[in-house]
Amino acid sequence: MSNKNNKSDNFYSRFKDQLLESQSWPGIYLFKFIVKNNSDESEQLKKHLKNYEGKIAEKSSSNNKFLTFTFEYYANSPSEVIDIYKGLEFIDNIISL
Repeated sequence: MSNKNNKSDNFYSRFKDQLLESQSWPGIYLFKFIVKNNSDESEQLKKHLKNYEGKIAEKSSSNNKFLTFTFEYYANSPSEVIDIYKGLEFIDNIISL
């Protein structure tokens, strides 16, 4: 395994602990993503999120250079939240908040 994967595993382990402490499960989790407007990344993101039952909202930045996506998802556990984030790792130039 490469260092990148090890760091990623550590990150997700800490993130899971934080999710367990910060809210009750099952429950609603709000994802936020930023991508460049008119980019392939926005289409990839929308396509991936459509695999899940949730509410997607899209908003353009004031200068129309970026798109912000919010995705409201009812997750049974932190693992479901992490699976969605991991499923988006293939998208270049995406910012997850």
